[in-house]
Amino acid sequence: MRFSPSFLDEIKARLPVSEVVGRRVKLNKAGREWKGLSPFSAEKSPSFFVNDQKMAWFDFSAGKNGNIFDFVMETEGLSFPEAVERLAQEAGLDLPKSTPELVEREKKRAGLTEVLEMAAQFFEEQLQGRLGAKARGYLADRGLGPAIQRQFRMGYSPAERFALREYLALKGATVETMCEAGLLNHGEGIAVPYDKFRDRVMFPICDRNGHVIAFGGRALEKDVPAKYLNSPETPLFHKGSLLYNHHNARKAAHDIGTVIAVEGYVDVISMTMAGYPNVVAACGTALTPDQCELLWRMGEEPILCFDGDKAGRKAAWRAIDTALPLLGPGRSLRFAFLPDGQDPDDLARTGGHDAVADVLAAARPLVDVLWSREVEAGPLDTPERRAALDRRLLGFINEIKDETLRSYYRDDIRARLAQMQGRGPAQNGAIARRGSSQPRRAWQPGRGGPQPPQGYRFSAPGISSSLSKTAMFSKSGGVPAREAQIVLSLLNHPALLGRHLEDLADLEFTSRDVAAMRDVLTGLASEQFTDHEDLRRAVDEAGFGEVRRRIESVEVVSTNWCVKPEAAEIDAEGALRQALALHRRARALHKELKSAELSLAEDPSEENLARLREIQSELAANDGREVAVEGFGILSGRPPRAF
Repeated sequence: MRFSPSFLDEIKARLPVSEVVGRRVKLNKAGREWKGLSPFSAEKSPSFFVNDQKMAWFDFSAGKNGNIFDFVMETEGLSFPEAVERLAQEAGLDLPKSTPELVEREKKRAGLTEVLEMAAQFFEEQLQGRLGAKARGYLADRGLGPAIQRQFRMGYSPAERFALREYLALKGATVETMCEAGLLNHGEGIAVPYDKFRDRVMFPICDRNGHVIAFGGRALEKDVPAKYLNSPETPLFHKGSLLYNHHNARKAAHDIGTVIAVEGYVDVISMTMAGYPNVVAACGTALTPDQCELLWRMGEEPILCFDGDKAGRKAAWRAIDTALPLLGPGRSLRFAFLPDGQDPDDLARTGGHDAVADVLAAARPLVDVLWSREVEAGPLDTPERRAALDRRLLGFINEIKDETLRSYYRDDIRARLAQMQGRGPAQNGAIARRGSSQPRRAWQPGRGGPQPPQGYRFSAPGISSSLSKTAMFSKSGGVPAREAQIVLSLLNHPALLGRHLEDLADLEFTSRDVAAMRDVLTGLASEQFTDHEDLRRAVDEAGFGEVRRRIESVEVVSTNWCVKPEAAEIDAEGALRQALALHRRARALHKELKSAELSLAEDPSEENLARLREIQSELAANDGREVAVEGFGILSGRPPRAF
């Protein structure tokens, strides 16, 4: 059976070599590698090495090397298809069936890769040609000369609407392939598809193997709606699942021992010129869990380098919230903040290698940045405000899934709180517990120790019947009504999308459908749709038509007038603002509830029980019924009402 390269790459990405090899060979950490005794020859000194970054193993005593498939074949006597089947099962992947559809899909992927490579060559030629003079001038002004242009394959897309289309057509590419590759604007209302990127400096985006899969384009004119424009989601390009410059930075990160993540393409290029080849960037999106996993495969403690402004700090805060549930031993982040008003490109060009080194040397661990974020969020001049700080911090810590690390974080934060409140200095990063050096253990029947307050049972609290019917919990097909309301308000009123784009990006959703719709809407925001039908068509063309229909089937569509396209924009926006506020409050309460449950299990005191009951009461009282918006319905011709 023939397996596609993309399927084999996915298995290798999900299974570190050290994990596969470690089942048969006792491995010990050796710097950035693992070492052990050869499984193929008798030896007393280890000459068998594993490198997760290179996705390979090396046996110098037996003269063998390979990837995870080779190792399973060598050690278990399996054929290649059998090894793939075994490892695919371990990776949680279904074995692809050899069908005409699969063959056609892989053929299409190969065709898309070929067309994108031809497009990259076209853009490179245009940059160096007569039409590229303005783009070359822009790059020269930013200190990006011919050598670095060639290294990163930078290009220029002419302003003419059909320049790329005609070039690719002469090479034999079909319009359908160009559209699927994200190179043309197309759809209803567009009689003749035309070039998506026009009059822009072009930055090819590659997968981890170096194949061009998308582009980022920087506008040269100031009055263009989108300064930076990325390719849309395609069968090859999923912006939240890759890193710009990953293919170049991977080896450098292994050699240097760490990886640096910045926010923009030019930041990566300028940092590389300053002597930092181990730099990557997210592709126009906030840091995602998939990108965290990619970073950790390149280094145990990546450094996130953020601009020294409000937007840079907000990006850092979002990165903390994304990373917390994923942290573990050997999986953390450090944060480097630049001087106010500077980005990595500015710093690298004006200060060079040494200026960047100073900023990186001052990078702070995640726990420090989390502490600073919460302490600086507002005044702490009353017991109530300090108690709220305590509650927030412990709530965030409870997001950490690794039990050992969570315990260390809790000790560290409690020590900081004690020191801040004058209850004594921190001792080795942990609070000195009263009368004992042993950690407090949760009470269990038959174990002894303090018993929980009378009347409390150690079980997860349920929700009341009235709460289960609220907008937060009532569902249709797994989609909470309020979450559906938020995305449908934006889908049916595109003008609101640009105004609330930042709010939308920050929200946590319980529904995968709603989260997926949020991602596609934020991706389409730069198109600046004015008609909701055009936006719906764009969503459908992006492959999310079925998701849209599932969300629209939620009862909120028929009961909430403000969601519908006929509602006046002012009414829709008022209701949207209210739904956003209620959603954030509900999510915060549930985080606090989780924190309270864990605190009570660890320390069954009256104080912790009271805290739990207080949160449960607030959840029950917050029944999720949005109150009437002042003036709602006046412009829509509908009476004011609760919805």
